[in-house]
Amino acid sequence: MSRAFVNEDAGTGEAPRYTLPPREDPAFDLAAARALLHGADVGDTASAESATSYYWGEPKLRPLVERILDEAREDQNERLEQLAERFLRVSERQSQARHF
Repeated sequence: MSRAFVNEDAGTGEAPRYTLPPREDPAFDLAAARALLHGADVGDTASAESATSYYWGEPKLRPLVERILDEAREDQNERLEQLAERFLRVSERQSQARHF
């Protein structure tokens, strides 16, 4: 197998765990948005989607990810900024698709 496809930094194979408040908690959606971004950062969006019950780019989370993007820019966290921008691009496409 090509070394391009080998992840030497891969851990034990365990999916990340996401500590989320109860779904009825008003803070759930913000925690879910952060979990999705973290999942993307560690290369395991699927686990974050499973934990939050939201898919990557969920339009409902758009305002929260915009807030996270502002924080990332303020903190000069380029990686989080990049992930939030990607999320928002997908979210925009999903919003447009729902209108057709």
